[in-house]
Amino acid sequence: GAPIVFTLYILSSTDSVRLVDGSSHCAGRVEVLHRGQWGSVCDDGWDMRDAAVVCRELGCGEAVDVLGNSHFGPGSGPIWMDDVDCSGSESTLKNCRSAGWGKHNCNHTKNAGVICSGKLQYILRLVGGPRCTGRVEVLHGKTWDTVCDADFDQQDAEVVCRELGCGAPVKVLGAAAFGRGEGQVWSEELHCTGNESQIHLCPSSSTLKHNCFHEHDSVWLMDGGGHCSGRVEVLHRGQWGTVCDDDWDMRDAAVLCRELGCGEAVDVLGNSHFGPGSGPVWMDDVDCSGSESTLKNCTSAGWGKHDCNQTKNAGVICSGKML
Repeated sequence: GAPIVFTLYILSSTDSVRLVDGSSHCAGRVEVLHRGQWGSVCDDGWDMRDAAVVCRELGCGEAVDVLGNSHFGPGSGPIWMDDVDCSGSESTLKNCRSAGWGKHNCNHTKNAGVICSGKLQYILRLVGGPRCTGRVEVLHGKTWDTVCDADFDQQDAEVVCRELGCGAPVKVLGAAAFGRGEGQVWSEELHCTGNESQIHLCPSSSTLKHNCFHEHDSVWLMDGGGHCSGRVEVLHRGQWGTVCDDDWDMRDAAVLCRELGCGEAVDVLGNSHFGPGSGPVWMDDVDCSGSESTLKNCTSAGWGKHDCNQTKNAGVICSGKML
C-alpha cells in the first residue's frame, strides 16, 4: 500500500503565543497554543503587565496598549485562558497565573488584544465606528495620530482595509464623520497605488506644509452616535470649541445640518444634552437667518465672547443618515 507519511512540526518557544488580525505580528488578538490547538484569551483582568509579557515573548518591544471586547475581531477556537494575572517578569504568558486551561466565564466577544511597540514603521487602527469602520489613526510613539482626510483617497483606503483584514473599502469619509482624535495630525501624506499589502510599503511625503482641516471640517457634531447629531463644535484659530445654547434655534440648526450634508434640522437641544465640551466656548447668541452657507457666517456675540459655560452647549439632531 501507499506509505504513511508523518509530518513533524517543531515549534519554538515563541510559537506558543501569537497576535492575530492586527496590522502586524506585533499587534492583534492574543492567541495561545495548547494541546496542538490555538485559542484565545479572555479580557477579564487583562492589563499592561500581562501585555508586557506577551510583547517581550514575541520580541515585539514594549506594550503600548491593551484592548478588550474583541477589538481585533472574535476568535474561533477555544478560550484557553481567563483571569490572567502576570507579575510582568514572566518569560512566557503560559507561566502567568490564570483560572486554568479552558476554565472561563467568557465568550468570543471579550477576546483580549495587545499592541506592542514592535519594529514596524506604522501600526494602524480604525476608531469611532464598528469593526472595519472609523477614523484612520497611526501609532506614533505612544500616541495615536489622525490621518489627514485632505490627503486620504480611495487608493489609500484600499491598502488600509487590506492591511486590517477588512476587505474592500465601501466609502471614504472625512475624519469629522467619526469625531475628533485625541492626538496630533499624522505628519505623513500617503501616495498608495492601492496594490500595496501594508501602508508602510506606500510612498509617502511630509504633509506639514498645510493645515489638515478642510473648510467643510470647520464645524461638526460630537458624541451623538453619528455624524448627523450631537454637540455643535466649530473650528477657530486651529482649535475646536463649542457653541452656547442662548437663542439657539431651528434656523441656526438648519444652517448647520445643510453645511454638513445632513439634511434638515429635526431638533435643537441645549443644556449640554450630548455631554459637555472641553475646549473654549467660541460662539454665543447665534442668530442665523437660515439661508447662510456656513454657521460661521451667522451673526453672534463675536468669537470667544459669551456669558456661558460647558453645561450650556448647543446640540442638534439632523434628518441625515447616521453611520
